[in-house]
Amino acid sequence: MRGALSGLTTRGRCLLAAGFAAGLCAIVLNERDLLRVAAFVVALPLLAAWLAQRARVGLHANRFLHPSRVQVGSATDVRVELRSAGRLPTGGLLLEDAVPYALGARPRFVVERLPRNTVTVLRYPLKPVMRGIQQVGPLMARITDPFGLAEYDREMAGRSRLVVVPRVVQLIGLPSGSGMGSGDDGSIRLRAGQGEDDAVVRPYRHGDDLRKVHWRSTARRDELMVRVEERPWRGGTTVLLDHRLVAHRGSGPGASMEWAVSLAASVCLHLHRYGHRVRLVGDDGKVLAGGPGDGGYSDSVVLDALAALPPSHRREPAAGLDPGAGQEVIAILGGSTPAVIDSLVRNRPRGMRSLAVVMDVGAWASASEDPAPDPADAQRLLSGAGWGVVVARPSTPMGQVWQELCHSAGNRGPVVRTEVG
Repeated sequence: MRGALSGLTTRGRCLLAAGFAAGLCAIVLNERDLLRVAAFVVALPLLAAWLAQRARVGLHANRFLHPSRVQVGSATDVRVELRSAGRLPTGGLLLEDAVPYALGARPRFVVERLPRNTVTVLRYPLKPVMRGIQQVGPLMARITDPFGLAEYDREMAGRSRLVVVPRVVQLIGLPSGSGMGSGDDGSIRLRAGQGEDDAVVRPYRHGDDLRKVHWRSTARRDELMVRVEERPWRGGTTVLLDHRLVAHRGSGPGASMEWAVSLAASVCLHLHRYGHRVRLVGDDGKVLAGGPGDGGYSDSVVLDALAALPPSHRREPAAGLDPGAGQEVIAILGGSTPAVIDSLVRNRPRGMRSLAVVMDVGAWASASEDPAPDPADAQRLLSGAGWGVVVARPSTPMGQVWQELCHSAGNRGPVVRTEVG
């Protein structure tokens, strides 16, 4: 009885109180007609509460997400199936599905009447604006009687998992002057046996070994040129993602970290589409996707790993480790101090192919955030160590950043031309 009365609304409680008051007056005044009215007024909210409570017992619901994996900015369709298996018809049903703020507003439905043993289908779209592993639900129902005298809440369906992966941008071209270039893959050259001696040359810089002077190019260009020995591409490519919280600015979908994650996903999928072995590594040196032999690598593995990637609370990247582990590196760096860049350069073998996208995170920052490191310092240090470097800003399309990175790979050092012989 106490459970039934707990579902009475303010209207139902007032009507119940009025019925008891009328009954008391009828007894004092000895008015039988008033007593009949009082009995009816008392019975009405009790009957409404009993019917609403019985109606919620036979309700069942199922939720389906199609698709259950979606990119940021794309839509997924949510389908809710309602069915009443009770003996009494259900009416006055208010449904509300719990949806995280990153997926939009909470959908609400009002079902005036739900027939027995009939499936009623409700649909609503979701358009995520933030990546992550999101939970949709639970689905709550508020059941009321036609007079609004009683209402009960019930959980109709639990939580459904929605994987929101980063936005992937279509990229064009590959970095030249490396195993990723448009020329022969290094693995092909390894099997080709003895052939012509390819020499990549560049202007002499202070500190270069004079034994590497390429005299034929020097005589032809009337400028001292040195030989840069090409190493075959053997181990694939490592994409290094700097996801330190201190290295990024902004919040929500427009944060610099979301831009970096989207670029990392686009680069990994783009290289893998061309058949290259790709390894995705975080700033702590942990492998997020890919690995030895490239076993088990797939686009979905990379996207799922990036969807669930939280910001790192490290102040500096992992020290004393080569992030590429002997592979070519494409580093996506947030705001980095000269000390961080110096540590990265020191642990990276100078002869290995290295490219970097340095983000001008200050362009993503709000007025209340701390100033960001100057990207020009990182660009200068990396370029001086032989890296190909591009500075990225939110106003620059991601495809253009990739094109500039490909161009910087061809001019790394700067490399001038290739001489045969």
